[in-house]
Amino acid sequence: MSMFLDTAKISVQAGRGGDGMVAFRREKYVPNGGPWGGDGGKGGSVVFKVDEGLRTLMDFRYNRKFKAKAGEKGMTKGMHGRGSEDLIVPVPQGTTVKDAETGKVITDLVENGQEFVIARGGRGGRGNIRFATPRNPAPEIAENGEPGEERQLELELKILADVGLVGFPSVGKSTLLSVVTSAKPKIGAYHFTTIVPNLGMVRTKAGDSFAMADLPGLIEGASQGVGLGTQFLRHIERTRVLLHVIDMSASEGRDPFDDYLSINKELETYNLRLMERPQIIVANKMDMPDSEGNLKEFKEKLAAQYDEFEQPPLVFPVSTLAQKGLDNLLEATAELLSETDEFLLYDEADMITEEEAYYGFDGEEKAFDISRDDDAAWVLSGEKLERLFVMTNMERDESIMKFARQLRGMGVDEALRERGAKDGDIVRIGNFEFEFVD
Repeated sequence: MSMFLDTAKISVQAGRGGDGMVAFRREKYVPNGGPWGGDGGKGGSVVFKVDEGLRTLMDFRYNRKFKAKAGEKGMTKGMHGRGSEDLIVPVPQGTTVKDAETGKVITDLVENGQEFVIARGGRGGRGNIRFATPRNPAPEIAENGEPGEERQLELELKILADVGLVGFPSVGKSTLLSVVTSAKPKIGAYHFTTIVPNLGMVRTKAGDSFAMADLPGLIEGASQGVGLGTQFLRHIERTRVLLHVIDMSASEGRDPFDDYLSINKELETYNLRLMERPQIIVANKMDMPDSEGNLKEFKEKLAAQYDEFEQPPLVFPVSTLAQKGLDNLLEATAELLSETDEFLLYDEADMITEEEAYYGFDGEEKAFDISRDDDAAWVLSGEKLERLFVMTNMERDESIMKFARQLRGMGVDEALRERGAKDGDIVRIGNFEFEFVD
């Protein structure tokens, strides 16, 4: 069984902020001695950090929930609670993070040491020392800590390679990689010998270097899930140049040009942008009988696909087994890489924008919603309203009165009245119930 894992679904939860404290000091001639309760500490955030030592997402197979610690509660003498440290979650280079609900890309982590705060910790609640006023010098009000963000995520690993080897199974991709790099992929005379991507570094005689990936063989229908194709086609997306390896000896009984068309069709079906990558055709197994004749026929069919204004891909006859023709192939690949910029992996529509990533309250958005439950109770919901409720200490009468004033200021009372709420009706926020007073 392969221990390579390139996708994972996880949940992250940042730490809740610590609750503010209600406390009073002892001081003569001062009501209740004066407020002395400090603020709660900030909850820890969940941070993804790229670790170049990781190669797969295997760690996320056994640990799918990541929860940062909550901040400490406020203390007496006006002292703040200690903020919690961020939870650092190491991820491999090339990890794409998506929102599991919308499918939109949140971030792309490709640089070693790169960090991204994926869930922010809640701020600490204010202690009663913050609510003292000349009219109320000894308030019994303190806030609960703000909840930390929770998110359901999809992680997708796309290997970082400049050059990708594509082609049908058993055309010689793994042999090519093993010959031109120090990589040691498994090589066998049967289909799907390669079941995980292999990566190696190439250094040409001219001194140029680049990363090359040998990807599992594609077959017709790979983009729809046939074979291993749909599992590993994603790894081609980061490459800048494709080496299309073709068995020019036709040892499998297939026509080399049909192979070329079939693989390109699968790439196009999976992601139209893959066809933007420049290709070099590697005519492999030229040491075999019939290869020369097949190559001549292949070039004629290839030329017929292009008009006088278009240039067909370069074709390099090689024998990976005999190690012939490889130097010219690598030099041409390095030259093409130097002329090719990185490709944009995602459209703007696929990315979460800064506006979408803002988790605060926007005054132009609706602050709350009102619905009716089966038992005729009025149900209040909405991000801002629910956040205020969670941060309200319901054990303190003054805090409850403050929350009631906040609801009134948001227009909740008036909205309930317009919807037909009457004196004594039950109003529900989560599991908390109270009576509506007209």
